[in-house]
Amino acid sequence: MENLLEIMAKLRDPNGGCPWDIEQNFSSIAPHTIEEAYEVDEAIRKGDMKSLQDELGDLLFQTVFHSQMASEAGLFDFQDVVQNISEKMIRRHPHVFGDMSIEDADAQIVSWERIKAEERTEKARNEGLPPSALDGVTSSLPALLHAVKLQKRAARVGFDWPQTEQVIDKIQEECAELLHEVNDGSSPEKIKEEFGDLLFVISNLSRHFNLDPEECLRGANAKFSRRFRAVEGKLAAVGKTPEQSNLEEMDALWDRVKLDEKNRL
Repeated sequence: MENLLEIMAKLRDPNGGCPWDIEQNFSSIAPHTIEEAYEVDEAIRKGDMKSLQDELGDLLFQTVFHSQMASEAGLFDFQDVVQNISEKMIRRHPHVFGDMSIEDADAQIVSWERIKAEERTEKARNEGLPPSALDGVTSSLPALLHAVKLQKRAARVGFDWPQTEQVIDKIQEECAELLHEVNDGSSPEKIKEEFGDLLFVISNLSRHFNLDPEECLRGANAKFSRRFRAVEGKLAAVGKTPEQSNLEEMDALWDRVKLDEKNRL
């Protein structure tokens, strides 16, 4: 670890360091940090442990990078980051590092959320802000995931539809409102707003089904890619490209691909 910290310091050294690394700041590095986290996720999904080892190193380097920049600004350093997370883990696991008794994983989740809520309330109080059930839900999350987290927080204080059927009814209502705005020739901003409302309620339905909307959409994306490539393959077999085809022909090929997949099951 010390070697890695020394490497990072050298990369940022104005005298002989890397020009690119020296020019970076928190904002410019943040997208790389997010990208590295996604690459960790991809390696896990693929079951590629060699890639996971590599990607975890890249993600750790992002932590070191941010810590080095903070150290240069006199804000905190890597040791402060380590100390902070260590104290947090001890504080949030009183059943391991204290004398609290927790029966199972479900009880641990309840305890974890209670402690986090206490921390958020204390933080809001220190900042002179009124506490909210939505405190701590970062807006930088992917939009669908952000929506689900907001809804989960609201549900904890009773703001939620008790029945899934009510969510489905709301989806139908939002669809009708969207179509009304479209047919009424409303402004693009109003249509955008109604479409956002529809997506928000759809994400709520995923929560009622205990589904991850990002995972569901990722699966749908993969299925579309697989089937469209198969359509391209069938066109290529007769010497054609999609540009040389038409919607009617490609739609018929799409149905054939779907049937082929069904028959293979």
